[in-house]
Amino acid sequence: MTLTYEKTLAERVRADFEILNQEVNGKPLIYFDNAASSQKPKAVINAWKYYYEHDNANVHRGAHTLSARATDAYEGAREKVAKFVNAQSSQEIIYTRNASEAINLVAYTWGWANLKAGDEVILSVMEHHSNIVPWQLIAQRTGAVLKFLEPTEEGILSVEQFKSLLNPKTKLVSIVHVSNTLGCVNPVEEMIPLAHAQGAKVLLDACQSVPHMPIDVQALDCDWLVASGHKMCAPTGIGFLYGKRDLLLEMPPFMGGGEMIADVFLDHSTYASLPHKFEAGTPAIGEAIALGAAVDYLTAIGMDKIHAYEQELINYLMDYLDDIPDIKIYGPRHHRAGLAAFTIAHGIHANDLSAMLDQDGIAIRSGHHCTQPLHRFLGISGTARASVYFYNTKAEVDTFVASLKDAIAFFKNVMA
Repeated sequence: MTLTYEKTLAERVRADFEILNQEVNGKPLIYFDNAASSQKPKAVINAWKYYYEHDNANVHRGAHTLSARATDAYEGAREKVAKFVNAQSSQEIIYTRNASEAINLVAYTWGWANLKAGDEVILSVMEHHSNIVPWQLIAQRTGAVLKFLEPTEEGILSVEQFKSLLNPKTKLVSIVHVSNTLGCVNPVEEMIPLAHAQGAKVLLDACQSVPHMPIDVQALDCDWLVASGHKMCAPTGIGFLYGKRDLLLEMPPFMGGGEMIADVFLDHSTYASLPHKFEAGTPAIGEAIALGAAVDYLTAIGMDKIHAYEQELINYLMDYLDDIPDIKIYGPRHHRAGLAAFTIAHGIHANDLSAMLDQDGIAIRSGHHCTQPLHRFLGISGTARASVYFYNTKAEVDTFVASLKDAIAFFKNVMA
């Protein structure tokens, strides 16, 4: 990959992201907090704005023109999401507020209905809290047992350890595809068929993979997959659950209310067909339409091109970080996602480092990144995390590294 390719991607799209062209603290903004949330291109913002200015009406409930246009845009976005992850049908895409709600949906429908005392659920130590807490709550109510995979020294899940935990009691495997702290791409292509061979279902937390690489749910053969819109150039407040149609048909409703019903009587109710059975109440219509616009935007660029460029960019950053002796990087050195979580020697706290970099207009993340069990496993309280996306440039990496070195030198001098 050459610098010419960078110019045709990152530099070309920069104009689409107005927020990236501003200054922070008198310095050009460098946004390296993409693993937490991505920026939104004008096309996405305009799609959201257009709905409220031209088509604002409730979906599925009106025979008038505005409602019909809103419904077409809302369901059209669902079709785009289905195609984006290669679902068999848009009926397999459930809109949720975010990935956390999507995981809870599975936990409180399939989990509550199918897990019983002694059944085993395999998670991993590197899971986001959103993929631990719901299963803890379900385990407390059902008597199911949670088991945890631990990352290898390289910082990735081991297929061999996974095999050792699998047994006929295993009913569910719920694991992260790409760690938001270690940056590892877990070997889910090997793990999913092993789980299915034991009769277990598999849920993938794909929040850090769907925005950054091509995802094919049929090829993966996962039973469920969750993602958040705000990490893939869409607004906050919208995410989705993919589920195999037969499974979704078996699962009871998640919430009761309008929209998810067929008929309501005083003593019972019948439920709407997929996907509406799981979408009670007035949805986030503008946000769903904007999610569809985000999918259009990413598709037009090409997820293969986005992934290739991010690989070039993170390797460029890692080469720099490797040469800074005061830094310890967590996760695999190669074949990693576009993020680097690290600690600094000499007792320099990640929050202090982040605040210092912010003075130079550089936004990174600091803390435990909603992975406290992983940080405890690593023996640290928190990390600093720089994460890139396709609109970031090598020039920004250069500036970040220079500011990082200056900040480390400043704190070392203060603590001397």
